[in-house]
Amino acid sequence: MSKREEKLDQTQTQINSTDTVISFQQVNKRFRFSSERPQTILETIISFFRRFRRNQPSQQMWALRDVSLDIKRGECVGIVGRNGSGKSTLLKLSTRILRPSEGQVTVTGRVSALLELGTGFHPDLTGRENVYLNASILGLDQQMVDAVFDEVVAFSELGEFIDVPVKNYSSGMYMRLGFSVAIHMDPDILIVDEILAVGDAAFQAKCLQRIHQLKQEGTTIVMVSHQLEMLQNLCTRILWMDKGMVRKSGETESILQQYLVETYQLPDGNLAETAFERWGTGEIEITRVRLLNEEGQETTQVRMHQPLIVEINFMAHRPIEDPEFGLAFFRQSDGTLMTGPNNRIDGQPIALVDGPGQVRVKLAAVPFLPDRYQITVAIHDGKLNVAHDYHDKAYRFFVEAAGYERAHGLVALEIDWDCRQERKEIVENIEGI
Repeated sequence: MSKREEKLDQTQTQINSTDTVISFQQVNKRFRFSSERPQTILETIISFFRRFRRNQPSQQMWALRDVSLDIKRGECVGIVGRNGSGKSTLLKLSTRILRPSEGQVTVTGRVSALLELGTGFHPDLTGRENVYLNASILGLDQQMVDAVFDEVVAFSELGEFIDVPVKNYSSGMYMRLGFSVAIHMDPDILIVDEILAVGDAAFQAKCLQRIHQLKQEGTTIVMVSHQLEMLQNLCTRILWMDKGMVRKSGETESILQQYLVETYQLPDGNLAETAFERWGTGEIEITRVRLLNEEGQETTQVRMHQPLIVEINFMAHRPIEDPEFGLAFFRQSDGTLMTGPNNRIDGQPIALVDGPGQVRVKLAAVPFLPDRYQITVAIHDGKLNVAHDYHDKAYRFFVEAAGYERAHGLVALEIDWDCRQERKEIVENIEGI
């Protein structure tokens, strides 16, 4: 027995004596790719010459590299990572859809999975027939399925469409039926891969409520999602996958915070965009823009609820009265305008500029939620709608959470909640009158 096999055997003995329901031990997964057969004369000629190339790299990809992890009974584990980091491969190994190239995967209990749309469904069978097909794969007999069939249909909200071949279903209908089947088959382990992103908001909310219920009932849940707020609310632990390996694993809030910072941080640390639109008369020029933290240090990463200073250096090529300096903050992902202050609106006029100068705009506390943002910086004529210098969405920065604060909307306001309640005896006296 090799050292590797001996180590795996010792690990398996330890697993059997614990509440571990999913265990990966030194798992590697490799995919091989073969060239397609040529279909045309040109493709045949190209494939002929390719055979004579030297040192042509083999067509293979390692999706997972030396992954070892344990998931305990009753845990709700979220998996995050960039596209191509190995998240879906890890789930498919957990469901036994794939087998590892090396290492050992041990799964204990009935696994119900919701992976890609249509997984486990036969397109020519009706929804009803696919419910029974999926149940039989999971080891349930017809009597057991009969007992929950009406609940499956009711939850999926498919109604009369349950007897329509699923090849005629929309993606939302696929998701409804797939999720309903997965949660009603009495799973010990529920595995979900980003599929909740499909469908309307009301059904998604119902699915999340059901996942919460399964979690309370002790079902082990493993889920992949880019919706970090959902993972924050559901998961007891987070796995961070990166380039096929487990980069970090630990407490939900801590790992999500670290992942969020790295995901959204600017890759080169530069404030200015590489290219942006600029126009204006040129009578006043913006010569430099910097973002400063409360210590006066230049930064592109800003912490929520902390001060932020936008420093604008300019050159006025002639005396100009009453210039208007303005900013506009945009969320980079969708271009949403967050706010657009300028010195005129804020009641702080600048009488005259001539030659070089500097304007500092201070935000007492950044209210924006964690994300990437862009800033437009502009100087206008204070009386006419004419730009002296306009830098359109030219500067970028990232807002980092203070802790892990992820909420709906655009901003996180600093609000105090005060709950006052009358004493019980006073209420009872009132009721007795």
